[in-house]
Amino acid sequence: MRIIAFRTLREFWKNPKYGDSEVSLRSWYHDVKNADWKHSNELKLQYKNASIVGEGRVVFNIKGNLYRLVVLIDYEFQVVFIRFIGTHKQYDKIDVKRV
Repeated sequence: MRIIAFRTLREFWKNPKYGDSEVSLRSWYHDVKNADWKHSNELKLQYKNASIVGEGRVVFNIKGNLYRLVVLIDYEFQVVFIRFIGTHKQYDKIDVKRV
């Protein structure tokens, strides 16, 4: 999978408040970059705790569910678009289907 954009993840963990997310986000990035999912069922085999929220959007729990990562996946073109990364409190303030 091609992930757009790694920079979003890096900027998040470089924030001193979220520096503890770096190892988990790098691990997620590595796993997803090497994935070859054709549909959400394949994704769920690898990430059982991921939430499929519709229209290609998936919510991943990061660092033991401390952070939430929302992505939009185009399975046909093998592209993952990072739409949001934040704490649960920040996540609760967004419309996951519109970010």
